[in-house]
Amino acid sequence: MNSLANLLHVLFAVIWVGGMFFAYVILRPVAASTLEAPERLMLWRRVLAKFFVWVWKSVVIVLLTGYWLGFGLFSTMGDWPTHVHVMHGLGLIMAGVFLAVYFAPFRHLREAVDTQDWTRAGSALATVRKLVAVNLVLGIIVVVVASGGRLGMLG
Repeated sequence: MNSLANLLHVLFAVIWVGGMFFAYVILRPVAASTLEAPERLMLWRRVLAKFFVWVWKSVVIVLLTGYWLGFGLFSTMGDWPTHVHVMHGLGLIMAGVFLAVYFAPFRHLREAVDTQDWTRAGSALATVRKLVAVNLVLGIIVVVVASGGRLGMLG
């Protein structure tokens, strides 16, 4: 069962962090350079709506499998290796940032696009973009910590 938990944990972490990387590094600059504001904002409203369905799944699965593995491999949190504590803490922060994005600026983006308030939509998207950048950096750190920790590089 730990193998299944590990598989799901890694798979959904890759979906979440990889999706943010694609959106921020690939899609964002192309959309900004080729689409006018209304089309760009409508694109982001739709892309994020679909992506966030997967992020919801990822948050739940990554946290549940993380606890499954943590408590399945070690008796208590106190026995967790340093890299597991770092992953746990950063994962909780990432989940919190996602919740903040979803329930505030993304909600404003949806409402503004749906009412064609392009100025408000642009402002909301800028906030989403900044918070996704924060989560992307945190996600990359988690990947580095997970990889290095498993190899004994973090103590």
